[in-house]
Amino acid sequence: PTSAQVSAVPQPGRFCYTLDNDVLTTEQRQFYEDNGYLLIKKLVSDEDIERFRKEFVRICKREVNPPGAMIMKDESLKSQYGQSEKVVNKVQDFQEDKELFRYCTLPEVLRYVECFTGPNIMAMHTMLINKLPDSDQQTFLHPMHQDLHYFPFRPAARIVCSWTAMERADQDNGCLFVQPGTHKQPLKPHGYPQWEGKTNKLFHGLLDEDEKSPKVHLVMEKGDTVFFHPLLFHGSGINKTSGFRKSISCHFASSECYYIDVKNTSQEHLEKELVEMVHKKYNATSVELR
Repeated sequence: PTSAQVSAVPQPGRFCYTLDNDVLTTEQRQFYEDNGYLLIKKLVSDEDIERFRKEFVRICKREVNPPGAMIMKDESLKSQYGQSEKVVNKVQDFQEDKELFRYCTLPEVLRYVECFTGPNIMAMHTMLINKLPDSDQQTFLHPMHQDLHYFPFRPAARIVCSWTAMERADQDNGCLFVQPGTHKQPLKPHGYPQWEGKTNKLFHGLLDEDEKSPKVHLVMEKGDTVFFHPLLFHGSGINKTSGFRKSISCHFASSECYYIDVKNTSQEHLEKELVEMVHKKYNATSVELR
């Protein structure tokens, strides 16, 4: 627990998505309630970000190999660049890497997380994203989606993503974009978008996305951190620069959240895909999405 002063029960009527404490101003709470996200400037220090960047480079060079981490690469660049950060576009599930997992324990991050989850917090899903310059064979555009699609636990209002820019993120290098207010909608069906040869494994998107809905591009400086609801429609564009756009993130949930059975729901096909992947990788026979 990070504190005992937080009531894990939202105020009836006024606030559904934030909890009572003295961290957020009334304006900040109202903004998150209305829009489903909240951007906090310069939350994570340059020193911490530099440490995360160095550890990421060490993982790319295979100087460290955190157990359980999924390292996603653009295989088409491997022959050109070998083992380097020019090939790795994501390190997922880094909870066994002490240096990267420090992000999930930073008091300045948890102070805000607690406003959404309450005081008993679990880190559920971790990622360091290294958005590569876009190439013809592969695009790192992530279609508009809702993160709850990937999570077999509820309630959604007690789950929050903390996403920190490790350098300036803008429309040139593929910053996040969001559709404010969509966190009030239910979980929608997701699948692979109908793009030719441009889909990444598990990069599912909304099947009935309204392209005309207004999007807000979140231009962020190094250390800026956005907290957002798992039902918020969001995605990210392509990196049109020659550099890399790094960010580090963790989804947190209240430890009082409960698991659901995804059978006969829109999440069932995701479970099937994950079971196939795990079976292939670990030769495991019995797997469930937990």
